[in-house]
Amino acid sequence: MTVTTISSREFNRDVSRAKRAAEAGPVFVTDRGGPAYVLLRYEAYQRLAGPPKRLLDAVAMPSSDDIEFDPPSMGAGVFRAPDLT
Repeated sequence: MTVTTISSREFNRDVSRAKRAAEAGPVFVTDRGGPAYVLLRYEAYQRLAGPPKRLLDAVAMPSSDDIEFDPPSMGAGVFRAPDLT
């Protein structure tokens, strides 16, 4: 795996070069001398991120029992019966 570092200016001038470099490994894009972004092949990102998660799976996790949910009251007068006449 090859790691490439390019400036944001170089990236803007030659996106194709950055994409070619991402074939061999991550491409770090710097902004004002410091790392700001990383360009990866989508397959590499998928390996890092793992399988996609569904909201239902997250809520069903055993650790979700510790999450407190106390929604704020909407107050009186927010809802009214519709006029069906």
